Amino acid sequence: MDPVEALEDIAFLLERSLAPTYRVRAFRTAARTLRELGPNEVRERAVAGTLERLKGVGPKTAQVAREALAGDVPEYLRTLREEADREPADRAGGELRALLRGDCHLHSDWSDGGSPIEEMGRTAAALGHEWAVLTDHSPRLTVARGLSAGRLTEQLDVVAELNETWAPFRLLTGIECDILEDGSLDQEPELLERLDVVVVSVHSKLRMDARSMTRRMVAAVRDPHSDILGHCTGRLITGRGRPESRFDADEVFAACAETGTAVEINSRPERLDPPRRLLRQAVEAGVLFSVDTDAHAPGQLDWQILGCARAEECGVPPGRVVTTWSLDELLAWTRHRATPAGVASGEGGTRTGPRGEEGPS
Repeated sequence: MDPVEALEDIAFLLERSLAPTYRVRAFRTAARTLRELGPNEVRERAVAGTLERLKGVGPKTAQVAREALAGDVPEYLRTLREEADREPADRAGGELRALLRGDCHLHSDWSDGGSPIEEMGRTAAALGHEWAVLTDHSPRLTVARGLSAGRLTEQLDVVAELNETWAPFRLLTGIECDILEDGSLDQEPELLERLDVVVVSVHSKLRMDARSMTRRMVAAVRDPHSDILGHCTGRLITGRGRPESRFDADEVFAACAETGTAVEINSRPERLDPPRRLLRQAVEAGVLFSVDTDAHAPGQLDWQILGCARAEECGVPPGRVVTTWSLDELLAWTRHRATPAGVASGEGGTRTGPRGEEGPS
């Protein structure tokens, strides 16, 4: 098999299993080095035993390349595939996953992701997505290298250039925008207006009192630039964990239904947010949903099945999941709050203000 493909498959499986970043990086770096070198020189160096002399290629990654060039599935890749095959066979979420056309929440190494934009986009396309949305962090989240207005503007040009070669797949422009303490959004309104999709999330002061948090979240989802409310409780359910933020879910979800702001079903294994009781409450409130990975590495783009399983379990109607929509349908919604035929009245909301004239429900 192709040695670059083998190295990338290993990195993908390691990312999917939340392996340490340094281990993943070794295989991603080696794959990039060999891709730039070209297949002929890679083969010549493998025969000469000089692969390890290349910067970014170590003994383990060189061995993978040699085994692939010999026509074998590298032993380490075979082991990782066997481990993945031993995972519990759980078909939950499969029906909804088959309907998905995109992912509205993913990060690159421009903020706190681990891979370049190009790798994230290529992997999304390889997984069968018609579109995906790049949503790196906003400037106030300095720990995640949030993008200043200048860096975000630069990123828009990079995405446009990549899209010239990716058709029919399309990488949409976006942001995961911090909801500040007063409910305002952490980026210039003029720049938010240029983006295809805006995910808004709380990342700070997660333990503020319920009344204040409710006001904060409602103000954010009512902002005309907001499209998706990300990981609404902020909880973490693995490791040391983190409790849910406290807020009036009835009031927040009512605001989402009224404005047509979708509630994210976050598929990260350590988040799985919102909890089932709130997800069922959101279904009753009539909101739209977005099943997203919040991926910070290419292999994590395969986590969407986890969100799909929770959506099916809690009775989320597939038609109200914006990640099942076509590109044109998604953009009609983010720009004008127009929803596809068959989405019941009152579930799409209306949009007024800077991002477009009021649109139909």
